[in-house]
Amino acid sequence: MMKNCAKYQKSYFMPPTPCYDWVQKEYISAPPTWCSVDLRDGNQALIEPMSLEEKLEFFKLLVKIGFKEIEVGFPAASDTEYEFLRALIEGGLVPEDVTLQVLTQAREHIIRKTFDALKGAPRAIVHLYNSTSVAQREQVFKKDKDAILKIAVDGAKLLNDLANETEGNFSFEYSPESFTGTEPEYALEVCNAVLDVWKPAPERKVIVNLPATVETSLPHVYASQIEYMHKNLKYRENVVISLHPHNDRGTGVADAELGILAGGDRIEGTLFGNGERTGNVDIITLAMNMYSHGVDPKLDFSQMPEICEVYERLTGMKVSPRAPYCGSLVFAAFSGSHQDAIAKGIAYKKEHGDILWSVPYLPIDPEDVGRTYDSDVIRINSQSGKGGVGYILEEKFGLNLPAKMKEDMGYTAKSVSDVNHKELSPEWIHDIFMEKYVQNRAVFDVTECHFSQIDGIKAFVSMQMNGEKKIAEGQGNGRLNAVMNAIKEELKLDCHLVTYEEHALTESSRSKAIAYVGVTTVGSKIYWGAGIHEDIITASIAALVSALNNAIK
Repeated sequence: MMKNCAKYQKSYFMPPTPCYDWVQKEYISAPPTWCSVDLRDGNQALIEPMSLEEKLEFFKLLVKIGFKEIEVGFPAASDTEYEFLRALIEGGLVPEDVTLQVLTQAREHIIRKTFDALKGAPRAIVHLYNSTSVAQREQVFKKDKDAILKIAVDGAKLLNDLANETEGNFSFEYSPESFTGTEPEYALEVCNAVLDVWKPAPERKVIVNLPATVETSLPHVYASQIEYMHKNLKYRENVVISLHPHNDRGTGVADAELGILAGGDRIEGTLFGNGERTGNVDIITLAMNMYSHGVDPKLDFSQMPEICEVYERLTGMKVSPRAPYCGSLVFAAFSGSHQDAIAKGIAYKKEHGDILWSVPYLPIDPEDVGRTYDSDVIRINSQSGKGGVGYILEEKFGLNLPAKMKEDMGYTAKSVSDVNHKELSPEWIHDIFMEKYVQNRAVFDVTECHFSQIDGIKAFVSMQMNGEKKIAEGQGNGRLNAVMNAIKEELKLDCHLVTYEEHALTESSRSKAIAYVGVTTVGSKIYWGAGIHEDIITASIAALVSALNNAIK
């Protein structure tokens, strides 16, 4: 048992004054400015960081998705980072509406090398940071508050000087790293001191980034810290408050959402939450959460499977099958009751022409992110039921089974899955249907039928049974009834036709029809068969033969 919890105590700080205005807001009504840090924070967290070519491909993916601000690296940290930035600038690879962002510590030689790498940048945010938390001040830097503040101010001044000396178009961002472990009053003091150096103006706004470098509190505490800064920062009308939550407690998305309600204007995060330790905030989840509330996030995730493929190939990471909105199983319904509700919900929507989305168990339309119903939503295994199997057969193959036949087919499919311990593909389900209900000639077959008008309809039926050919005759009030009576007489069967349905399989003039037949023998159990043919009478007789073969077996 874990018995050491006493060694842990809270390492965060609530603001000195109550900050709970954000609680009154119901939802996020407009998207924040998005900044992807996949190529810096995400890349440095990989077991094998991306090569120059891989980073270039990932950059193009981010641009395609719609990111307008992209942190491309820490150019003073490695040659690859430096060369990547130069390749973007010198190759003219940065679209006119995209701004590059680079990270630098508040150390002179690192800042200078960063500006060397930025020469000629059309638009670039220089992101300056130094750590301000109690733990970092005491254990790492061994400096007091004044000394830590001086590091930030000196770095800010050097950014001013070098921006004036370097070719390019630059704006500034400051992060009190480990913000959540810093006293809010002191974090405010440091940020305001930096702002006094940079003097934000309408034409040159400054970003103040407030990272949950390590998640240490419940999300509402982070929101209160953000609201405190929002209410007390100098130059607030010309300051963009940016949030950079990590996910140590698994609540990075909640931190970001409540932080936006509390005054955040901008989000720094990564696709799929890739980042140090448990990761950064997942921008896909954040954006799609807004989308599910009817808010356009201004990012395009309509081709989610393609995004997953590129991400996995370039990073070597895997997208969890249960990752919100993007995992391969997040829309999948194996449960019979879930499948039935989804199928009925989709049918209801088609019938009523509803514009608003309200399908049971599906928070958004899977097709909006490039998923399909037959392969990504209704999935069939031993837990599934008639609704899911029926939906697959109808949507994929145009087979609209009678209600009771769907139930029988559902049990059949479940049994096959259970015996094989496997999920059933739509094609496998169709094969099961064909084998049991269309092609079943285990006992006998009808090879030919002729009819005459004698006291109603008289059928002359050629049958094949156990290698022998038999001729049977039967009288009835219709052709199918006459054929059934002939077979009953020849095989000495006590059975009754209880269900007959038919429909076209295609809309062409040469379309095939399918007929469904249900028969009973002794007792109430219905045995099913189906027949497919251009001629509906031929299809009906074939369905009857399959149903009777199932009954005899």
